[in-house]
Amino acid sequence: MTASNREVSLGMPQLPAPAYPADVLARLEADAKEVIARYPDSRSALLPLLHLVQSEEGFVSRTGMAFCADQLGLTTAEVTAVATFYTMYRRRPSGDYQVGVCTNTLCAVMGGDAIFDRLKEHLGVGDDGSDMTTDDGKVTLEHIECNAACDFAPVVMVNWEFFDNQTPESATRIVDDLIAGRTVEPTRGAPLCTYKETARILAGFPDARPGAVEASGGAGAASLIGLKLAKGEAVPQARVVGPRGEAPRERPQKGAEHLSSHDAPQQTSASDPEHPAGPAAEEGE
Repeated sequence: MTASNREVSLGMPQLPAPAYPADVLARLEADAKEVIARYPDSRSALLPLLHLVQSEEGFVSRTGMAFCADQLGLTTAEVTAVATFYTMYRRRPSGDYQVGVCTNTLCAVMGGDAIFDRLKEHLGVGDDGSDMTTDDGKVTLEHIECNAACDFAPVVMVNWEFFDNQTPESATRIVDDLIAGRTVEPTRGAPLCTYKETARILAGFPDARPGAVEASGGAGAASLIGLKLAKGEAVPQARVVGPRGEAPRERPQKGAEHLSSHDAPQQTSASDPEHPAGPAAEEGE
């Protein structure tokens, strides 16, 4: 990244952040007052206030951080420390739709890396290692860490809504539809809205779209199988998932050929009561 792309020029003091226009400032102050009133200690409102200013500009600007500091009686250094710690706060302008591809271990193995590479090439972003936003400002592509949806790997998220069991082809269709302005429905969860609208919801303001709250739902069926097993409830017979493109196979019954050395019986320690030679005797017996 060149010096011209940096927000802070090395060796040169930075001018004070520009103020919001008067009408924007008045509206944000009213919203901030409502947010701060929810907390016994005003500084606890910093996280939602950062989402609030992000909903205004699409990222947390120096102006937004100065606003948060003024509202909470903090220094800009304290606000900056928080804004730069959490990856949900953007530090530069980004797209209307944040397309995050999970490339953590399981999603990567299941195809997340291939999805990210395909989208990067398809969108023509990040070729110089810098900006990952399309020229029209519609989509920003990013790596994301685990989103606790490993049962549905590989997972893509758009503005924090889930798109499960993706492939390079299906993910490409998603971004094409977003850029074209077509309706895109997540696999589960509320209907999509823009990143600014998402940020306002995360700031704690209600989602007024008809049916959006009811559509939020809960955990997916695959995530609930363990809970059902713990409760002794019946669950579908387990299937062995083969390589992508192959149909799932039924798990072999007891005594059938093992799928791999990992599920074959292993020789146990001589101290194991189930060992063919019987449990080892204690010394001196």
